[in-house]
Amino acid sequence: MLLVGMLDSPYVRRAAVTGTLLELEFEHRSVSVFRHMDEFRAINPLIKAPSLVTDDGTVISESLLIIQHFEDLAGRSLRPVEASARMRDLSLTGIGIVAADKAVGIEYERKRPEAQRYAPWQERIATQLHTALDLLDAAAGGGELSAGPELLPSDIAAAIAWGFCRFVIPDFAPVERWPALAAQASACEALDVFKRWPIDRE
Repeated sequence: MLLVGMLDSPYVRRAAVTGTLLELEFEHRSVSVFRHMDEFRAINPLIKAPSLVTDDGTVISESLLIIQHFEDLAGRSLRPVEASARMRDLSLTGIGIVAADKAVGIEYERKRPEAQRYAPWQERIATQLHTALDLLDAAAGGGELSAGPELLPSDIAAAIAWGFCRFVIPDFAPVERWPALAAQASACEALDVFKRWPIDRE
């Protein structure tokens, strides 16, 4: 299998970490949807990161679906088995994904020329990001997010979203405002599986 996309993408990174924790073998290729559009188009005409090329050549887009395929191959999930814990993990994973989505939105808005930026939209996505970080920080402070020993999807999503925020928009994510989340993410980043898939623009 081939996982395609840059590791500065929280979606690529979350898929890579999850696949590794599920003990799957796959190759990773760093291809930018911006700088290497023709190369990416040849792999997936949608130019969507991450993209997974399966062993039979099927291309799967979207990180959630790639992770679902990884779970199918592994015959297991990282999610809790017990119903209420599983539901809570789904909820927190969704919040982590929203945090990453809004951080990506802020980064893209900042790439626009000043005259093309729409302040009310910028304020809205910043508020959504900060609400998501508030919820994740409360969960980390309450012990619902951790750095293992067995990582849950919510742990991964939260840590990767925070790492992405600090990497691309640190002024929107000061450590002192969300200290519990920052500590949880830092502990995750110290794990071998996170070190194997570091945030990287190259």
